Amino acid sequence: MKPLDVRDSREEIALFRAQIIGPLVHAARVRGDLRRELTRLSQQRFRPPHSDQTRTYAVPTLQRWYYLYCNGGIEALKPKRRRDVGHGKHLSPELLELLLDIRREFPSAAATVIRNTLVADGRLEPGTMSTTMLRRIYAQHDLPRRPRGKTHEDVTQRLRWQAAHPNALWHGDVCHGVDIITGPGQTMPLRIHGLLDDASREIIALEAHPSEKETDMIGLFTRAIQRHGCPDAIYLDNGSTYRGEALATACGRLQLGLLHAKPYDPQARGKMERFWRTLREGCLDHMRGVTSLHDVNVRLWAFVDAQYAIRPHAGLLGKSPRAIWQTYWREHPEKLRRADEKSLRAAMTVRTRRRVRQDSTLSHLGKTWEVRRGFLGKKTVTVAHCLLDTPIAPWVESDSRVYPLHPVDPVANANRGRNKAKKRVRKQVDFDPATALLNQQLCRKPASKLQDKK
Repeated sequence: MKPLDVRDSREEIALFRAQIIGPLVHAARVRGDLRRELTRLSQQRFRPPHSDQTRTYAVPTLQRWYYLYCNGGIEALKPKRRRDVGHGKHLSPELLELLLDIRREFPSAAATVIRNTLVADGRLEPGTMSTTMLRRIYAQHDLPRRPRGKTHEDVTQRLRWQAAHPNALWHGDVCHGVDIITGPGQTMPLRIHGLLDDASREIIALEAHPSEKETDMIGLFTRAIQRHGCPDAIYLDNGSTYRGEALATACGRLQLGLLHAKPYDPQARGKMERFWRTLREGCLDHMRGVTSLHDVNVRLWAFVDAQYAIRPHAGLLGKSPRAIWQTYWREHPEKLRRADEKSLRAAMTVRTRRRVRQDSTLSHLGKTWEVRRGFLGKKTVTVAHCLLDTPIAPWVESDSRVYPLHPVDPVANANRGRNKAKKRVRKQVDFDPATALLNQQLCRKPASKLQDKK
């Protein structure tokens, strides 16, 4: 069993006093023994709670403690609370009312700014009041500091909530890490993409990338679905990474709800933000000597599997995320909704429009590709690729037909034959604008009408 802890400092002081005079209360004595025992105790030294030095206590003090304990027990030995704590009783009523009026008029102003301004104006003597005391005064009058532009009615009520079961809701977010030193004078940005299950707090996916692109998040999301099945919905912030058309299209094809948090409200995503704090304190802040994304990833996965996933969480009533996740799927395997390969490929196929150059090449995903169909040159076509393909193998869709794309090899193209366009034999068409105008001026009948008469 865990040892009993004191409730607060007042109870701790009461217990300290009871230990000093407790033996006197329960001891059998004759007349005059109490005075001698109190005199003996007054000559001993005791160490009060939270003190580094010992001290003695006078006989009247010990006698007062003795009778308080006899009549009221431990509660009577507790020190009395001051009724004017934090009220600033040395402040004049006019100055106190001024302080309250300033907070009501400027609820976003910090206590330090208010105090320093009044001191600079000469309306408050230096050293009269500390910033901590001013905050206590505002707290007792229910005047907390509020964000700019928000009133008391605009404050959102916060409720503790969670999804009904695992895979009901996933949280997705990106955490910025310290840049990786890849060489002398060379650095690489570090972006940690993560997915967290709301009901169990289990980390569904966690990967380090050098960028914060939509394709990075979709790739992570796809691999998570392959491993853990489809969630009912995914909860994201309002960054450009999560507002693209590709992610919305993929979620719609898989029949997943796509939810976005309210802008400028980080408290609404407290579960994910709390995990990022845990990850920073336990892993990211202590990474030294890593030179590649692989080194970062293996450390992230080790931290999640060996510490985070198996550690009891206060928000889960002392249970660990891994235990809740495994127990639920062991008891309800029929609720796991998996996507078949065909539907997953269709959902994760990304399409974009590109213009084919005259040399049959185009740019896609930061690379130059070529389509071996000369008639597509100078045309705007649809380029598609599936995020499940490793490596990426894009293709061109044009006129209901599919043409594969290949990486450009200029050296090989120097020795490759060209497909010459076949000459088409065209039918002669009777079309002579100048002759038609001449016949009109000479009032001649067109040659075509003369032939029709014949």
